[in-house]
Amino acid sequence: MFHTTNSPVKGRLAGRSLAVAVGLASLAMAAGSVQAQEQQSVEERLAALEEKLAEVEPKATGDEGFSFNTYARSGLLLNGDLQSAPGGPYLTPAGSVGGAVGRLGNEPDTYLEAILNYKQVAENGTKSHYRLMIADSTTSSNDWTAGDGALNVRQAYVEFSNLASFSGIFEDASIWAGKRFDRDLNFDIHWLDSDIIFLGGLGAGIYDVKFADNVESNFSLYGRSFLEFPSDIQDQDITSNTDNLILTADNYFGNVQWTLSGMKAQDNDQRVVGGALQAAETGVHTMLAYHGDSFFGVSEGNFKVAVLHGQGLGAETKNIGADGNLHEDAVSTRVAMYGTTYLSENWRFAPAILAETSEDRYIKGDEYQWLTFNARLAQEFNANFEMQYEASWQTMDLETLGYDDRNAVDGDYSRFTIAPTFKPQVGGFWNRPEIRLFASYSTWDDELETYAAGDPLGADSDFESGQWTFGTQMEIWF
Repeated sequence: MFHTTNSPVKGRLAGRSLAVAVGLASLAMAAGSVQAQEQQSVEERLAALEEKLAEVEPKATGDEGFSFNTYARSGLLLNGDLQSAPGGPYLTPAGSVGGAVGRLGNEPDTYLEAILNYKQVAENGTKSHYRLMIADSTTSSNDWTAGDGALNVRQAYVEFSNLASFSGIFEDASIWAGKRFDRDLNFDIHWLDSDIIFLGGLGAGIYDVKFADNVESNFSLYGRSFLEFPSDIQDQDITSNTDNLILTADNYFGNVQWTLSGMKAQDNDQRVVGGALQAAETGVHTMLAYHGDSFFGVSEGNFKVAVLHGQGLGAETKNIGADGNLHEDAVSTRVAMYGTTYLSENWRFAPAILAETSEDRYIKGDEYQWLTFNARLAQEFNANFEMQYEASWQTMDLETLGYDDRNAVDGDYSRFTIAPTFKPQVGGFWNRPEIRLFASYSTWDDELETYAAGDPLGADSDFESGQWTFGTQMEIWF
């Protein structure tokens, strides 16, 4: 992170310069007016200067100024014929309903986030933070991709904290408004490139309402716009952007997190899905999670485990409130778990499980079930080099009833990747940047190729079971 904020030393020098300037001004005024000199003692003038210094000094604490953050990845993914290969964590049929299979050696895109921050402190001590996040994504290998990129403003919001007028349970609270990712309802399984839960959109909220030492809550109201209605209702007098309002209470009891969301999408029940007026107009979503500070209590590390459940519009358990095509009777349950630990001094291990089951998701009587096991293993050789290995296995049973021209499938997918990796400093799971070389082997049941033509595993694809892919990738964040 790069900061343009003044250092504490510069801040103190600036404060002293201001003190000298004010002192000289005071002396000039004293020379011009004997009466003013008699009314104000030297001690009073020094006290006034100290007050000025106190106002300047906080500007040197790092609470003000600009900073920059980023996330980016980019690389080649090639097949055995050295041609671009399809890929991505969601390339299987289960990917259409959130079933990720792992990212190492399986990402053919360039994706980046550029985050600009500006912070300032008011005279009364209230802090403000403005954030602008711009993102782009493309699968082109060209240096100029304006024609097929997806440049987008993903966040633009202001947050106030340390508010001088707040007290009691709101003393440590912060308020925000704008377009943003929720601060706490946005955590993922990195090795799958899949959110466990994600909440974002336009809205406002308050964080860190503290009811007791280990009990606090966040409250928010988000609005989201669904995609356009299917073409078979274009002649009806229905807006193409149905706003879904999401009211959320996110509560913490020590390491336990419990979230409850209710949502309302006016007139969405008039949306045609599967040839009938059946889309949900309301929904409810809840999550119970535990954030552990060890590796499941058996070794040093950390872990997270979460159970999510939703009905109606809440049946999109990962991306809350984002899917307007869900059936009014849709029910979905998701389970997520992952952990990180060192097996020995030079070996890191990070297993993960992600699974979901849903019924009446889009059409009354359909069923979507999938389960993914994933494990990332790394062997540290020296200060700049390590070997990474990743294995994924996914099983699925999707009874689609023909929704969106998708066929029912039942089968398994598996993949193994080996990736020699270079980095400035080896150690830990989150040190970046990295430069990787990789080779991956993927295999799957033939039935998965009948899911939908045009998909990576589809009938008209040359993506064959038992395929090797190769490539290189960089990944960075700070």
